[in-house]
Amino acid sequence: MSAVSLDPLSLAETWKAEGRDVAIATVIETWGSAPRPVGSHLIIDANGNFEGSVSGGCVEGAVITEALDVLEAGTPKLLEFGVADETAWRVGLSCGGRIRVYVEKLN
Repeated sequence: MSAVSLDPLSLAETWKAEGRDVAIATVIETWGSAPRPVGSHLIIDANGNFEGSVSGGCVEGAVITEALDVLEAGTPKLLEFGVADETAWRVGLSCGGRIRVYVEKLN
């Protein structure tokens, strides 16, 4: 493996060329304190391999789980995590911010 790591989108293209099903999660909106800026990407393959980051911690685990559903169903999802959302507390986004993440299958 090369010592130079690829950015998530380049890696997604590589994985797709290898025949893997790939989902891309993108931060599309943030409010207040958010761990990653708009435009951050996380790529996920059907085996649960991932690269990049949209938040960190348990939120990322929730995004990966949703991405696996997107890969299976082929239908994109819009996810939102924030302190007002019970899920956000459960998955660890208690920093006072909110994020919206769009998850889609790479075709």
